[in-house]
Amino acid sequence: MRMDMLDWSGDILALVAQEASALVDLLCKQNSGVLDRIIALVEPKTLDQIRSLTNNRDRVSAIVDYFKNSDQKLCIWFLSTVCQYCDNIPFLLETTLVSIAGYTSGKSCSALFFYHLQSYTDALKSMIMQKHESVAQAVVKNIHLEDTWVYLRHKNPPRGKDRTIQPQATLDNHEGEESEHKVSVESLLKTTSRVVMLLGQAGSGKTLLVHCLGRDWAEGSFPSIHLLFLLEFRQLNLISRNLSLKELLFLFYPASGDIEEQSDAVFAFILSNPEKVCFIFDGYDEFRGKLTHPEKLESIMDPNKPLPMIDLLSGLCSRKFLPDCTVMVTCRPRDVTDMFGSPGFITCELQGFDRLGVKEYAEQYFHKKGEELKKKAVNLLMDNRHLLSMSHVPGLCHICCVCIDHLFSSDGYDLQLPASLTQIYMQILLAFLKRIDGGVVSGTSPVQRYRTKIVEISLLALKGLEESTIVFMDTDVSPELQDFGIKSGILTIVKRTHEDGSSGYGFTFMHLKMQEFLAALHLMTNQNITESQLKKKLNLKTRWTTKIDPKSIFTDSLHLYVCGLAAEACTSNLVQFKGTEGATAWVQKRQAAVRNFLLGLAGSTSQTGPKIVELCRCAHETQDAKLARAIGSRPQFELRNIRLNAVDMDSLAFVTAAADQNVCLDIGGCSVDLDCLEILPSFKNVDHLIFRSRKYDDKFAEALCGILSQLQALRQLDFISGGLTDVGAAKLARALKDCPHITHLNVSDNSLKDEGIREIAETLSRLPNISSVLMGKNSISTDGILTLIEIMAACTSVQEVHVEGNKEISLSFSQSSDTVWLKHCNINVTNVVSLCNKLRVFSYITLLDLSNNSLGNKGLKKILDLLPKLGMIQQINVSENGVDMDGVVMLASALCNQKNLRRVDASENGKKKLVILFDTSRRHNSRQLTPNEYGIHVHKKLSLTQSDVKPVYMTKLCKQLVKCENLLDIEFSHLKLSNESVEKLMLILPEMSSLQLLNLSHVDLSTNGALLLIRSLADCQRVTAVELRHQAEAFIKFVPEKAEAAICKLTEYKLCKSNVEKLSRILENCPHLSELDLSHNLLRDEGVKCFVDYLPKLKISSSVSLSGNRMTQVGALHLVDSMNTCEKVIAVEVSLGVEDQSLIKFVQEHVNGKTLPRIHVRECSFEVIHLKKLVEILNRCPRLLTLELSSNSLHSQGLFSLLDSLVELSTIQTVKLRNNGLSSEQIEYFIKQFSSCHQHRDFRIEEPWLTGNAVVSLIAKCLNLQPHIKEIRVSHASINIITEGNSSLSSTFIFDDCDIDGQHLAPLTLPFQKCHALQDLRFSQLRVDRNSADFFSAVIPFLQNLRNLTLDLKGADEDVLEKLAEALPNTPAFESLSLSQFVLGDRGAAVLGRALQSVPNLKSINLYQCSGWTAARGRDLVRGLVQCVLLAEIRLDSVVLDEEGITILAQGFSHLASLRRLSLNNIRVVTSETFVNGTGILCLLTSFKDFRRMEEIELESWRMGDGGTYELVKYIPLWTELVKLSLSDNNVTDQAGEKLLVALSHCRVLQKLQLSKNRLGQACAAKLAQVLPLLPQLTELNLSENQFGPHGSLALCEGLMSMKALKILQKHTVNQYLVGVASSLKHCPSIEDISLSWNGCGDSLAQTLAEILPLCTKLKRLELWRNPIAKEDENLKDQRLNFSSF
Repeated sequence: MRMDMLDWSGDILALVAQEASALVDLLCKQNSGVLDRIIALVEPKTLDQIRSLTNNRDRVSAIVDYFKNSDQKLCIWFLSTVCQYCDNIPFLLETTLVSIAGYTSGKSCSALFFYHLQSYTDALKSMIMQKHESVAQAVVKNIHLEDTWVYLRHKNPPRGKDRTIQPQATLDNHEGEESEHKVSVESLLKTTSRVVMLLGQAGSGKTLLVHCLGRDWAEGSFPSIHLLFLLEFRQLNLISRNLSLKELLFLFYPASGDIEEQSDAVFAFILSNPEKVCFIFDGYDEFRGKLTHPEKLESIMDPNKPLPMIDLLSGLCSRKFLPDCTVMVTCRPRDVTDMFGSPGFITCELQGFDRLGVKEYAEQYFHKKGEELKKKAVNLLMDNRHLLSMSHVPGLCHICCVCIDHLFSSDGYDLQLPASLTQIYMQILLAFLKRIDGGVVSGTSPVQRYRTKIVEISLLALKGLEESTIVFMDTDVSPELQDFGIKSGILTIVKRTHEDGSSGYGFTFMHLKMQEFLAALHLMTNQNITESQLKKKLNLKTRWTTKIDPKSIFTDSLHLYVCGLAAEACTSNLVQFKGTEGATAWVQKRQAAVRNFLLGLAGSTSQTGPKIVELCRCAHETQDAKLARAIGSRPQFELRNIRLNAVDMDSLAFVTAAADQNVCLDIGGCSVDLDCLEILPSFKNVDHLIFRSRKYDDKFAEALCGILSQLQALRQLDFISGGLTDVGAAKLARALKDCPHITHLNVSDNSLKDEGIREIAETLSRLPNISSVLMGKNSISTDGILTLIEIMAACTSVQEVHVEGNKEISLSFSQSSDTVWLKHCNINVTNVVSLCNKLRVFSYITLLDLSNNSLGNKGLKKILDLLPKLGMIQQINVSENGVDMDGVVMLASALCNQKNLRRVDASENGKKKLVILFDTSRRHNSRQLTPNEYGIHVHKKLSLTQSDVKPVYMTKLCKQLVKCENLLDIEFSHLKLSNESVEKLMLILPEMSSLQLLNLSHVDLSTNGALLLIRSLADCQRVTAVELRHQAEAFIKFVPEKAEAAICKLTEYKLCKSNVEKLSRILENCPHLSELDLSHNLLRDEGVKCFVDYLPKLKISSSVSLSGNRMTQVGALHLVDSMNTCEKVIAVEVSLGVEDQSLIKFVQEHVNGKTLPRIHVRECSFEVIHLKKLVEILNRCPRLLTLELSSNSLHSQGLFSLLDSLVELSTIQTVKLRNNGLSSEQIEYFIKQFSSCHQHRDFRIEEPWLTGNAVVSLIAKCLNLQPHIKEIRVSHASINIITEGNSSLSSTFIFDDCDIDGQHLAPLTLPFQKCHALQDLRFSQLRVDRNSADFFSAVIPFLQNLRNLTLDLKGADEDVLEKLAEALPNTPAFESLSLSQFVLGDRGAAVLGRALQSVPNLKSINLYQCSGWTAARGRDLVRGLVQCVLLAEIRLDSVVLDEEGITILAQGFSHLASLRRLSLNNIRVVTSETFVNGTGILCLLTSFKDFRRMEEIELESWRMGDGGTYELVKYIPLWTELVKLSLSDNNVTDQAGEKLLVALSHCRVLQKLQLSKNRLGQACAAKLAQVLPLLPQLTELNLSENQFGPHGSLALCEGLMSMKALKILQKHTVNQYLVGVASSLKHCPSIEDISLSWNGCGDSLAQTLAEILPLCTKLKRLELWRNPIAKEDENLKDQRLNFSSF
């Protein structure tokens, strides 16, 4: 009502009667104090009547009636009291009351104030209603705010256990998952004094709804709000100057009448009553600025101070002024974080239409179009999935209706429906163009008629987007374009408010989406837009934002429309819009550029979930199957913390349906409307569906159940970390019955109880393909667990039941064994019988885990009593069940008495780990074992670790274990054992006749305790090894009968002299001791001396180790002296360096059938006194021996004395001096002195400087000093000289890789010429030049007895080689020539060929890797070679021959009857037109027919194929002495390979067989398995890089089992079935070297190797290159394994 300035006298009582109802409502809401003040005005008589009323409203109504009928004065007093003391008075009532009170009290200013306020309020409501009418004029359906819903968001704290959701970005607004519930839009303003952010995507109806809120306020729906201001950000964009809050409000909602007075009154009311004021700001996403962070604003802002628009709005939203006002801001979801979480801040999001809402809207839209058209149109919309998914957004629903209407009016009922949003807008544009002509059809299309206008308006749209302009001034739009836009409906006229308060008009597009579509149309049709500019518009939008992100531009769909216009369906329209010659090709090129760019994005693996959704939206718009397939090729779509609408789901369905593979859809924390789930059946290739969020509750599960059976590809369903209860679980269980293909189900981390878990468990038997179920992190009781066990026991396919309280419930299914885990289930002794009765239904339990329960000793005993009911169980875990040592003793007794119980593992006296293992292969009724029935071969073990075993319990345990008649291992590792406990153990140990191993690793033993254990060597004759390492590995091993030899190792203890004496006395009683290891015991010199003194009394047959005992040179000499004090000692090794190694050996070493004692002293740094002592010890030694001094830094002062002494010692035959810092003079002196005795002497000297010229000079001097040298070897900075007294012996000189050049050889010329007995001369790695050629030319003629000449020369040219060839000896004795790695050249080959004709007695020639000649000169070489008719060995690897050369060689072979060894690897035949197809190879092979005594033949890389193999097979059976055959890389197939192997079966002495790099397959492997047992001497077999396959490998296993002599095996191939081959090697006791590289074998091979390695005692190396094996595996720490190049 409007309030007038009236004289209230005489009218007050009437007005009170008029407002009586409002007064009653107001007073009912007040507290008792206000009513007491008012009741005090009532006369006592009436007061008693009022107080007698029990109902509060009746009482208040009686009060108002009293004053209504009283006099005017009392009535005014009543109204004044109400006005003064009541809270939350409705605005109109308050105005009336104050006016009456002010008039009557003479305060006319108050009345005037409220008059202005009421006048402005009425005007404000009128303006708000006008805005609503302009916005809602085209609305099809009436809006009822109480029935329009939004999701109200609540931020929930993250649960500690919920770690399944891993956000893909660290976002401030994702700290903890959000939950949602629905509220009506009307309720948003029912609660005041808060900031409300109303979110919604474009077209969701935000603007319409806030205008409806304004309408309802104007109609009185929100009485607590007195003033409501609705402002649009698009209008605020036009304000550039600073404004105060008052100026802002009255600029858009000006005062009337006396403007200044009214505006002052209204603004004063706003400042004093902010809780009664509401501000609505619409379209924040369209605002050009970004709200300022509260920390950057003043703490208290002045509302009267002019501020920039951004600061003004930021102050309101951040409550910096008017802190109790109500603020509502609408925007798209992306920009919600700009609000910075103001006090009272809430976020809600528009829900959009559900399926029914879409139908109702469509019916409203078409209700005037005729019933038939309405029905067809509505059915079309509801039946088309793509249109329906878009119609969930109200704005898009309207667009779809307009589109369908246009299509019906254009094409009748034969419709070509649009498949994307872009295509819909294309139809809308065509419909708008049709409007201009009023629907009249003309000869040309609308596009052709209005193409220029479309181009112009598209440019305007793009310009607006780039400049963030939505409202265009009339100067921005030409009059012609204005007329076109208004007539078509593309543009809308809007009222503009200028900064000076004046009004004007502007233009906007009918919707922002249309502006974006037209901008995209311009990008796709304008010649001036380059492809690079176009691609910049295609950036994918993310839906995750942070508070520090820059504000996004207000458009978010431009890229979608660009993609949509790249669809083939839009090509024709784009060509029309382009309208130029050659437009089709240009448009198609542009469309292809967009699709190719998207293809590039599809290949990226770094896209987050929101961007993947956007990419799917783009693909859906293009309708391109190739692009969809590329995006869908990713194995998993992980979507987190975003809202997924129907369009998103439709796009995801389009992409996944196009994929060539199954995909996983993982949705976590995303808001999903229930109607969207109806789209899931369109996800054709989704086999794994994951929902993880507390948002997903029973209603969500119910909606999911409705479509679950339609997901044909679904195999795995995860409904985790949600709000599922027993109600939802029951519905899910029923739905799963119709999903027989489900293999995995996960409902962990919900709110399920016993009933819900039971419902799901009972369903599992109906799922034939189920393999695993997870139900952990729910609320199951102990009874519920037992019920679950009962249900699972009846399910025949269950394999494993794993229950760990409420933490974990997992079920696995298969057709094999069952495993049951019941951890943390509060199971006690009272539950045991019930549990066992349920478990007995399981057909085959292998593992039962009852850890972390409350069984105690009694429960454990009951389980042991009920064991026969548990079927074929293999393991029971009862760890952490309150069991103590009495329980462990009880288990020890059961281990001995129950035949099927084979192992008990316990820790911490049974309190922690307690596992019982069974031997199910021998399961019978539980009773006492008898050896006659079952034998002693059932192996049993008791393991007790991490415990403190008191003596009393040690006695109890041992007394039980004595009864065990089976093979027994005892593990007492990581224990604390007192000496008393060890004594108790040792008392009973000899009685344990079945004990095999006592493991005492990491036991905290005293030294005396360790010595007590060593006493077992004397007390128990079955002990074969005692190895004790202080607090590390330690054990005692036993054999069934008396041990023939025993090993004792006591290491890392601190043994004093008394300990050594005690130990020695114990060992005196051990007659069968083989090895004794006392390493690292800190014996020092005193302890070593003590032990050496006892050594003669000890009966040790092999060795004693005293390494690491901190001895000095004195202790080292004590050890050396043991050679004299103990007759059995034949070797002493002492090192005081880093290794600190000391060893005494008793094992015999044989030299020429005689034992040769040896002393090796290394890194002892002897002083003169020590050297003298050493000489004294050596003088007393009566036996011939070898002395080795290494790295001792011998001082020159005592060195010569030592050397002189060594010369005088006739007992020393061999002296080795290595790295002792000797000079050349000292070595010469020593050699001279040492060789003066005419007897056999062997001295070896190694110093780093012994290379090059230095070593040559030294050798020359030695030859001059000692004429009786039998052998000289120079290699790697060392020389070895052997002398003999007999000068007639032959000599051998070998120089191997000693860094010698030809220039160094001159000093050797004369000494070599005098060595007439020299028979063997070898030089390898010699860098040759003219000097070396001169040397050999000068020396060789003097060597009349030379038999073997080996030259491995580097860098020789043809001149040098020619000179060498000419110098070759032609003496009768010369019979072997080896020239390796020579680059002969043509001249060299010819010269060598001629030279060979001069050495007719040559028996061996080796031209390994010689090259450089042509085929013509190769003939000369071969011609000379075949003249040597006595040749027994030929090695011509890599030789190059032509047809004639082959013929010469083949003919020559027929004369070489003595040939035994032939190597023609990598031979290359230069063919001619008539000499092709392997005829040269066959010619050579045919010449082999005359060989009868062949021992070795190598023909690698001939590529002879099956034809050559067949020829070779003819002769192999005749070579019964064949030792080696190498046919690698010869392209031999299975057919020829079988023939070859049959032929090899005649070669019974064959030792080496090389068949790698061929094409041998399964048949050949089977034949090889038959032949291998016929080759008992085969030591080396190479089968790498063949094609045996799995069956061939298995066949090969059978053959390998018989290879007792095999030492080397190589098998490289990509073969996953090599595990069997590796396993079979344990039957090859001689194996030394294995290569299994490049086989692609992983953990299974590693496991097999761990098993066989201990059995392969002679194995030196196992090569495993390029196999995916975890080298960190503890089982693969063997040093023999070679993982290089891995």
